[in-house]
Amino acid sequence: MSHFLDVNVEMLQRYDKPGPRYTSYPTAPHFTESFGSARFMEEIEVTNGADAPADLSLYFHLPFCESLCYFCGCTTIITRNRERIAGYLDYLDKEIELVAARMNPQRRVTQLHWGGGTPSYLEPDEIRRLFESIRSHFPFAQDAEVSIEIDPRGMTDAHLDAIVDVGFNRASMGVQDFEPQVQETINRLQSEELTRWVFDGLRTRGIESINLDLIYGLPHQSVASFERTLARIIDISPDRLAVFNYAHVPWLKKHQKIIKEETLPSVQVKLNLLKYAVETLTREDYVFIGMDHFAKPEDSLVQALNEKKLYRNFQGYSTKWGCDLYALGMSGISQLQDVYAQNTKELPDYYKALDEGRLPTQRGYRLTEDDQVRRHVITKIMCDFEIDMDQIEAHCHIDFNAYFADALAELAPFAQDKLLHITDRKLTVTDSGRLLIRNIAMAFDAYLKDDQQKSGPMYSKTL
Repeated sequence: MSHFLDVNVEMLQRYDKPGPRYTSYPTAPHFTESFGSARFMEEIEVTNGADAPADLSLYFHLPFCESLCYFCGCTTIITRNRERIAGYLDYLDKEIELVAARMNPQRRVTQLHWGGGTPSYLEPDEIRRLFESIRSHFPFAQDAEVSIEIDPRGMTDAHLDAIVDVGFNRASMGVQDFEPQVQETINRLQSEELTRWVFDGLRTRGIESINLDLIYGLPHQSVASFERTLARIIDISPDRLAVFNYAHVPWLKKHQKIIKEETLPSVQVKLNLLKYAVETLTREDYVFIGMDHFAKPEDSLVQALNEKKLYRNFQGYSTKWGCDLYALGMSGISQLQDVYAQNTKELPDYYKALDEGRLPTQRGYRLTEDDQVRRHVITKIMCDFEIDMDQIEAHCHIDFNAYFADALAELAPFAQDKLLHITDRKLTVTDSGRLLIRNIAMAFDAYLKDDQQKSGPMYSKTL
């Protein structure tokens, strides 16, 4: 069955404006420092003492990289000091012990993800050491999804062996673009040969699912050059692909000032890059999940989409619904039932908190009743790509049309453009509308109007 999706660039351009990615609602700018480690500890006790406590999703932030990629928007530390990395692992052990000591031993880890930074920048014995520490403190479900982000640069057979031996069954690799001029400008030289070597090494060792990341909107990209990159990516044949919009936010990430704005593609070219990527991948039978994710028809992400079991959290789209997410390491953001809690982004503060025997929570947020209603609706629209108003009313105890009258009025243009269908009791996003799912979700965001009035943009553009 063909999954081809035709993309209308003129329509995309009309909707292209800044907006959240909705890995949380409310979004991280609304977290407050009045919510610290003591309040987070209280919430852990409450959720952990529930009659049927949720399964666990664990995220570990490993911030270290050998060199700086100029496009990067992550929380990173550039270093070649191996002792500094070993010291960080010592403190991760402390945080693991603090969190695990408060967990009901019946709670199982169904999802584990190492992100960064560059998790594969750890030495093979460090990969084994950290994973053993996690395994010794948390019980894992037999079918747990265990994933790691990999930078092919610096990888060896020993790294690949360690990744598979400890139990990772999924991997994600950044490619961004194979064109030499683009790579030089963003300070990320990574050959196709190296990428294939790591990909094949993971595959032959039995990794179940491999994702590759591409970015459109990088300096010196053109449709012709992106065509060459995408052809090589399709030949490699990853199980999943993420095709991200380059978020040029030099007011937030100062190092992005190194990228000269005149080298960036125009809005028109950028949207044509997106059009080419979506149409080419769906023509090649990749299923467009939504926003910027693609997967082969047999992938578990597609199965979750079809069964309406897709979920979204700080790790992006996931197949594991309903877990409590605990994020360990500097800057990590945890998500329990009613709260978000973010660790400090500064290494000295992270170490100080753990030396004092407390969680390194710097800020967080407790959801109001209205937040919970809106989060539920936004999650449904971004994961199921439809809203069953009867279901929402039963779950949230509201009159949907009255509660969201403003949102429904705001969505009228989307319906006129055939990006969604609105009936008496259902709102359904069309295949084309999935490209603009962030914009559609924004209609249900109670904070957005205030955000837009604040000085300086808070979010990157949606496309």
